[in-house]
Amino acid sequence: MGILKRRTNKKFDYQPRYYKGEGNPYKIGHKFDEFRTTVGDNKGIKDKFKSAYEELNSKEKKGSNKLLLIIIAILVFIFLYIIDFDLTIFKKPF
Repeated sequence: MGILKRRTNKKFDYQPRYYKGEGNPYKIGHKFDEFRTTVGDNKGIKDKFKSAYEELNSKEKKGSNKLLLIIIAILVFIFLYIIDFDLTIFKKPF
């Protein structure tokens, strides 16, 4: 066991004896892995950040980001209304 050597997870490739289907029925995978671009064999931290940044800036998800920001803003204003926060501090005094 070296000090600088990274530990890797063990991978088992178990195939049932009488299974006739394709692939491994016991393969563990996340539900949304097929939709993510950041899942894969990214070795370094620079590649992980680069792929995450590219996924963040993809064109198809711009509408969902805008909708999420609108929902968060509405929830913040509802919370401020519930706690009776004075919203007049945001107006300019005359």
